[in-house]
Amino acid sequence: MDDQACPRCKTTKYRNPSLKLMVNVCGHALCESCVDLLFLKGSGSCPECNVPLRRSNFRVQLFEDSMVEKEIDIRKRVLKDFNKKEEDFATLREYNDYLEEIETIIYNLVNNIDVVGTNKRIEQYKKDNKEIIMKNKAKIGREELELEEILEVEKQMEELRRAEMVKIEEEAKKKKIREKEALIDELMFADGDAKDILNTFAQTVANKQEEVVPIVPKVTQFSTGVKFTRGSGQQQMPLVEEGPLYRYEPPVIPDRVGPDPPSVQEIVNNGYLRHVRAETETEKAGGYSSTLPCLRALQDALSGLYHAS
Repeated sequence: MDDQACPRCKTTKYRNPSLKLMVNVCGHALCESCVDLLFLKGSGSCPECNVPLRRSNFRVQLFEDSMVEKEIDIRKRVLKDFNKKEEDFATLREYNDYLEEIETIIYNLVNNIDVVGTNKRIEQYKKDNKEIIMKNKAKIGREELELEEILEVEKQMEELRRAEMVKIEEEAKKKKIREKEALIDELMFADGDAKDILNTFAQTVANKQEEVVPIVPKVTQFSTGVKFTRGSGQQQMPLVEEGPLYRYEPPVIPDRVGPDPPSVQEIVNNGYLRHVRAETETEKAGGYSSTLPCLRALQDALSGLYHAS
């Protein structure tokens, strides 16, 4: 981002660290100062492509490539109308064709390919599917509202848990202060040995630390009832105290009728490695040998030449 520059005033991020680039529907970037100067009346044209633009449609550029910003803006506008779901189609193939059509439209608009025809295609789709588009928009609006309500409830619950934790911490601090004040009073006015008083106090504090401290219960599920999959509710894995962690047991091969695969020594002596690439010095250092893939290939080739009775 440091080497980005405004195409109009040539100001770079290096010379002006507070430079803020902004983009519009055409995808070309301008710095905030140039946008304010060019669009004093609220509308104007892009200095690079002369596309009519409005000041209100400019937004801060988030990505380094302005074409990415342009595609995101076009994708949002297209998906507002092309909002069908998989359940709206009879077959999966029809749904996949629908998704492919959306990507074709977005690609044409981003790369300025047949823009007029593509816009006509979008308008025709909106006319043919007006009822479905409105129905899905209302459905999406309800889902977003429900999601906002769920998030708000979870936010309130989190605030209550945080307030409870703060209350518990404050009570613990006050308790420690009272204990220290009681110790000071006892040292000042008691007739006993100060060393014994300190030992008794230390023993009392140690005993209290061993007691169970009330803890706010952890949240194990969302407010919707869906349980967390990580961080809570997991059973502890049993520890293996004795014996090896893993013991290899060779697979049991049924009795068969057919040739046995050659041994490693037979592979070396009988010329099986003639057409196998020899291992390099680096592969030898890692323990690799060309006999291993050759033996495995022969085992696979002969594995089907038997039958189990």
